[in-house]
Amino acid sequence: MFFAFQPAIPFAFDSQQPMTTDLVHAPASPQALADQVSQEIGVSEWVTISQAQVDLFAHATDDHQFIHVDPARAARESAFGGPIAHGFLSLSLLTALSQKVLPAFEGAIGINYGFDKVRFLTPVPVGARVRGRFVLSEFTPRNAREFTTRYAVTVEIEGAPRPALVADWITMTILQG
Repeated sequence: MFFAFQPAIPFAFDSQQPMTTDLVHAPASPQALADQVSQEIGVSEWVTISQAQVDLFAHATDDHQFIHVDPARAARESAFGGPIAHGFLSLSLLTALSQKVLPAFEGAIGINYGFDKVRFLTPVPVGARVRGRFVLSEFTPRNAREFTTRYAVTVEIEGAPRPALVADWITMTILQG
């Protein structure tokens, strides 16, 4: 099936909600970050999950299950009462959720290294707001210019008793120079 190009739908960070953590106290060095193991590093702004985002994700991943892309049918036939975001869409938001709260070092390159555990606990209804909570659980130097960080991440759904997902996310930072 051919899909016409559609313009990107930006993720809608809700600017009326203040950041609960900012980078005023950002670590000045990798060692300063290492000293924050076991601490919450940041909580992102709320992000509203739109049907347009879900539809674009469905097109990108070829996952067009009706519970995601057919609001009327999802309301009639699913146990969720309406459309829900793909679990992998919620997971893929970690980068966007982390960008304003996790430390970045001048000239460094940050990359995804992987996950040791991901659990999807609660479906995210379209229209819901989510945010990420990041706790630094491990800092591992690899050499003089590289280190990995492990974050215990929780993606919360506003007003929900349980999170959308929890993940053990590993990133690598490569310092320049």
